[in-house]
Amino acid sequence: MNVHALCDALRASRGFAHKRDISDVMRRLQPVLPVGIAVGDDCAAIPDGDGHLLFAMEGFVDDFVERMPWFAGYCGVMVNVSDIYAMGGRPLAVVDALWSADAQAGAPVLDGLVEASRRYGVPIVGGHSNHKAARGQLAVAILGRARKLLTSFDAQPGDALVMAVDLRGQWQEPYPYWNASTSAPAERLRADLDVLAVLADEGLCDAAKDISMAGAVGTALMLFECSRVGARLDIDAMPRPATTNIDDDAALLRWLCAFPSYGFVLSVRPHRADAVLQRFRAREIACAVVGEVQARPNVTLRHRGEEAPLWNLAATPFMTAGEGASHG
Repeated sequence: MNVHALCDALRASRGFAHKRDISDVMRRLQPVLPVGIAVGDDCAAIPDGDGHLLFAMEGFVDDFVERMPWFAGYCGVMVNVSDIYAMGGRPLAVVDALWSADAQAGAPVLDGLVEASRRYGVPIVGGHSNHKAARGQLAVAILGRARKLLTSFDAQPGDALVMAVDLRGQWQEPYPYWNASTSAPAERLRADLDVLAVLADEGLCDAAKDISMAGAVGTALMLFECSRVGARLDIDAMPRPATTNIDDDAALLRWLCAFPSYGFVLSVRPHRADAVLQRFRAREIACAVVGEVQARPNVTLRHRGEEAPLWNLAATPFMTAGEGASHG
């Protein structure tokens, strides 16, 4: 697979398609979007005294809840916690909404929620349940707080793009989920995530996103779109599991489309890049500079010594519905 074929495969991926669907939602919501609150981050950031309240929510597709109910419940907390830290905050509490055929069917989902709540140290403080539903559904919302924000709107031309991911895990078969969470020590999980809040508090970084179902490249695209910039990404520089050979096309594409339990892209001023990398490496988190942010809103990929255009954000918005607005 050359770089042109790789770009084609990413554009056709399920994760990219889901993010592009966001624009239809935002078109309907445009009339009631609040003034002064940027929409497009991992969380809604609501000014609150000397900081911000952070509010986010995640829903899960039917087949995932049906086939892996315990892990779906666990992810309900895990992915929301990641959203809070991606904004430079720390989580306060979660609530859940669960639909199931009966109490027995809903039990493993709740057990997964409880385990993740315990491991991440975030209490479940309420929610909604329905044990008479035709099929299982799950949504989880979270509240957090940040003193200083990491946002999707502050990437600047000349920034180094950093990717940080915990490779101490394995695939959650058959899904594209890289699980470095459920078998890790709880104390390590919390300390690893707190790196993001420390980076924000100390002013080492002000633009970041957690890697979502769009994978590392799709997540970077969302960051660039919000900041109205572009970038050149070096696929071969991206941290990846030891089992993912750069010459194995299927394995490489799977990794680029992966949703890792711990994964972030950060846009960092060049003179701060070494300090940011050191913070992750001190926690044994794999990290590297994987690209450079550019003023023109074009995103290109470099792979095996060749380059190809992936996306022109000026000509074709990725997920926005209007003037810088998005909803993820």
